[in-house]
Amino acid sequence: MLYRLSAAWARVELWCAALFAVSVTLLILLNVVTRTAGNALFWVDELAIYAMAWMTFLGASAALHHRSSVAVTLLPDAVPHRVKGMIIKVVDIVVLAFALSMLWFCWRWFMPLELVRAGFDTRAFQGQTFNFIYAEPTSTLGLPKYLFWSVMWLFALGATLHSTMHLFSGPAPKDKA
Repeated sequence: MLYRLSAAWARVELWCAALFAVSVTLLILLNVVTRTAGNALFWVDELAIYAMAWMTFLGASAALHHRSSVAVTLLPDAVPHRVKGMIIKVVDIVVLAFALSMLWFCWRWFMPLELVRAGFDTRAFQGQTFNFIYAEPTSTLGLPKYLFWSVMWLFALGATLHSTMHLFSGPAPKDKA
């Protein structure tokens, strides 16, 4: 059950990451065309950067599910298979600890309960918490930055799901470690 949920979440992450990759390409092409025409759209650069960030975080989370993240495998490749399995489980524990830490940091950063207590009034929230996350606009788009920073929540949730699945699943396949 946990594996199927993790696999479904990873499929959605990869699909969204692919859409963001296409959007980055199209935005860069739009930028080239408008600059060549002498009528640059400055918001395109910023939007391409945010799309790249979303693509990266969603892809990184999906890579955790598929165990295809960049890794140094010198030690696991040099030890017997049983020890290799133990090393992989330790890595799963470290990744889960990191993912849970990310959830905690997102909780501390976005302060959702305090926002609810302030009745979703961002000015009251800022006055009570001195947290201005919901007030800061992007440089050229004029949109609130927290909309773009919300990818951190998605990454943390996905990483938690994928690392939990790996931690409680059987030993890693020999070819996927």
